[in-house]
Amino acid sequence: MNNCLDFTVAIPTYNGESRLPELLERLRNQLHTENLSWEIIVVDNNSTDNTAKVVQETQQNWRCPYPLKYCFEAKQGAAYARKKAVAEAKGRFIGFLDDDNYPVSNWVSAAYAFGEKYPKAGAYGSQIHADWEVEPPENFQRIAPFLAITERGNLPLLYETAKKILPPSAGLVVRRQTWLESVPDKPILTGRVQGNMIASEDLEMLSYIQKSGWEIWYNPEMEISHKIPKSRLQKDYLIPFFRGIGLSRYVTRMVHIKQVYRPVALLSYMINDLRKIAFHFLKYRTKLKHDLVVACEMELFLSSFISPFYLWKNGYLKK
Repeated sequence: MNNCLDFTVAIPTYNGESRLPELLERLRNQLHTENLSWEIIVVDNNSTDNTAKVVQETQQNWRCPYPLKYCFEAKQGAAYARKKAVAEAKGRFIGFLDDDNYPVSNWVSAAYAFGEKYPKAGAYGSQIHADWEVEPPENFQRIAPFLAITERGNLPLLYETAKKILPPSAGLVVRRQTWLESVPDKPILTGRVQGNMIASEDLEMLSYIQKSGWEIWYNPEMEISHKIPKSRLQKDYLIPFFRGIGLSRYVTRMVHIKQVYRPVALLSYMINDLRKIAFHFLKYRTKLKHDLVVACEMELFLSSFISPFYLWKNGYLKK
């Protein structure tokens, strides 16, 4: 496809009819983009609600110089929706916004400027503030980053490979060419779907970009508020959520490790996971049942430990 634009905003969405209007309104009112050629693509990931209708109605009243496009991806899973966005995008840079991510008025211009300023950056994430529907528990900040809340100060920051920390896909900008050259056509992890909470498809993608020699950054100028409904603070959402992150761990841990060293790496990771489980149990055993944050952390450690066995048993690791 002929890439002829500066920037693409890609919005993967599943049943986003109630959340999309505000996001599209924010994008309609972006500032300082007069000298940019850009577009917006909504990728409908097999929604069963009126997502398509909402986009069509918005398109009818769209008076912006940058187009609003719609495409459909029938394969459920965020990885498939993002792959579709990359295939459809005409921008040199692709900025991913979830349908509950509301960017500030200069998000697009700040995103483009950062990519131009840092030519070695293959991907870079936003500063993401939580917009809680209800106040979270007091100790929730320990696990908040897992809910795509990223507040790392007001200076650009390089994510170093050794630290094993990467930004979430919400508010992430990727060079399109970098994606095409670095990310495998068929990733192992594809994203959460009904009845399967295995996550971290975004971390797998970013690990491949990092492995290819590209830098990954945090750009505080790209600010987003992330709406977090009350339901996401409930135990019946959070425990399966952390289980899914843990069960995917083997994949994201092994991307950077050569095949020949993987058995040794696996052993050391498992010993470390066991150490974390034992330490957590000894420290918090009286709180495990009634402290939600403590329970989520334990779920993460346990699931990380069983990750290789689970993935192998369920056919994820077959070539």
